[in-house]
Amino acid sequence: MKFLIAGAGAIGGYIGALMARAGDDVTLFARGPHLRAMQAHGLKVKSAGEEFVSHPKIVGALDEAGSPDVIFLGVKAHALPQLAPQLKPLIGENTTVVSTQNGVPWWFFQGFAGPWEGTRIERVDPGGAITAAIEPRRVLGSIAYFATEIVEPGVIQHIEGNRISLGEPDGTRSERVRKIAERLIAAGLRAPITTRIREEIWVKLLGNVAFNPTSALTGATIVRMARDPEVSVLARRIMEETEAVGEKLGMELPISIDQRMAGAEKVGEHKTSMLQDLETGRPMEIEAVVGAVVELGERLRIPMPHTQAVYACTKLLAEARARAAQ
Repeated sequence: MKFLIAGAGAIGGYIGALMARAGDDVTLFARGPHLRAMQAHGLKVKSAGEEFVSHPKIVGALDEAGSPDVIFLGVKAHALPQLAPQLKPLIGENTTVVSTQNGVPWWFFQGFAGPWEGTRIERVDPGGAITAAIEPRRVLGSIAYFATEIVEPGVIQHIEGNRISLGEPDGTRSERVRKIAERLIAAGLRAPITTRIREEIWVKLLGNVAFNPTSALTGATIVRMARDPEVSVLARRIMEETEAVGEKLGMELPISIDQRMAGAEKVGEHKTSMLQDLETGRPMEIEAVVGAVVELGERLRIPMPHTQAVYACTKLLAEARARAAQ
């Protein structure tokens, strides 16, 4: 199989580097200093007790990517409406598109039983650009459970974790999901196949909605927020509101909020992706992670005062940073 990592940032780049090291046919698409550094020196990955340089094909233009069998969407959610139409010419008859984004994915209600079938979340897919470019049958869901960051152009630091769950939106164990999981496992990752990808997305969402925007507002790591007597209460209230939205949509979550909070403590002194983006001047995934849940709460008429307050403040912070950068 030929793999394209469309967005070789911290998550996509790490996956691509491992797969290329394992001998897979991998192309990384990137831009700017990160692209130039990888073209000149390869992609370096640093991890506890290990460091290696991977040399996949590196391109700065998608028309150089060939015809991939599998496309991993490695960009942040807010970049997808612009990227997806550019990928359309690369998608062949049997191409699979793997989403890796945090938050509620654009395909969440594609193949969703009941009255929500086909619902488009405006804050995630404004104008329907992603939906128009990527057919529902192409989509394979994934959830990354590892922490990585770009510490300098061409260098990714792996902090912890090595699991990426894969799941068909229709809950089947298809041949394509098994084949992709096999390649990820061969590359050194844990790649369990789940038949309940939406529920697993919502479980991760509990923590992301609570901790990502709060970390941007406070500058705190996950463990500091989870252990702080006042912020931890705020996190729980946000989780309760997010859980209520999920329950109204029919999500049966396999873990409790207490378990989710305990899991957050175990992560340790790790900065959320939203805080990392804020500190490096990159746009934050506010809409896909928080705005989408607020939008669904509004449609369902579920009160979400804690989530809405943090959402509003984080958006204002992002706007202020954007103005300052102009």
